[in-house]
Amino acid sequence: MTTKPVSIRKRYRSKLGYRIDPSLPILGLHNLILSELELDFHHHPRGQLAYASSGVIKVFTDAGSWVVPPSQAVWIPAGIYHSVSPEISSEIRHLFIDPAYLHRFPTECSVVEVSPLLRELILKVADFGEDYADNSPASRICSVILDELQALKPSLLHLPGAADRRLLRIMQGMIERPETKTSLSYWSQLVGASERTLSRLFIKETGMTFQQWRKQLLLHEAINRLGKGESVINVALDLGYHSPSAFVSMFKKTLGKPPKQYFRDLN
Repeated sequence: MTTKPVSIRKRYRSKLGYRIDPSLPILGLHNLILSELELDFHHHPRGQLAYASSGVIKVFTDAGSWVVPPSQAVWIPAGIYHSVSPEISSEIRHLFIDPAYLHRFPTECSVVEVSPLLRELILKVADFGEDYADNSPASRICSVILDELQALKPSLLHLPGAADRRLLRIMQGMIERPETKTSLSYWSQLVGASERTLSRLFIKETGMTFQQWRKQLLLHEAINRLGKGESVINVALDLGYHSPSAFVSMFKKTLGKPPKQYFRDLN
């Protein structure tokens, strides 16, 4: 499975997916995941949309990891083994989508932007849970949600994983110390493969160059820290940027907004 924090103080397992009313297009769940909890790898027979109304969570699968900042959501297709690790205590709304509707949605995990309308609809349906009737006002809201979900736009918050053991070793080292500007030459000597081989493997297994993957790692780390309330200047300097303005420029170029506006617009 994809590398994730190894310290596990408590474990939690969702019961959803084992007791399902097939007549309902969407099942809702509203819970608070505390920072000391970590979900085991598991999967659901329904597709899952997990929406973080507060806090920051990470989702891990074999294909990599996704960071989910406040008021965004992660789409997890049915049958995909995944785990969730909250960076801070996080309030999560889950929607579990009937498999009959899954042909409309992506077959891979993705973090998606949530419109103000969809946000309010998710809050309502998550509170319905499994306790609503077919052809009721609640079920009609679910139909609107299914239409809205088709218009979701993926964000750029995916950090791809890899299968090659040499790449995994490099990735783990960089994840543990994202602020360290180690070159591909350094990693080449450490894992016993040429720079050319590693460059080829990065593109083949992640779709990114080594430098692009590192940039994406820094973006993940920045989202994590900013979501916890750390200042822009501290995050910028801790991650090795020579100035806060250089960090803000990178952030804006990648996500379309400077950090303060990005998080303000999510709330």
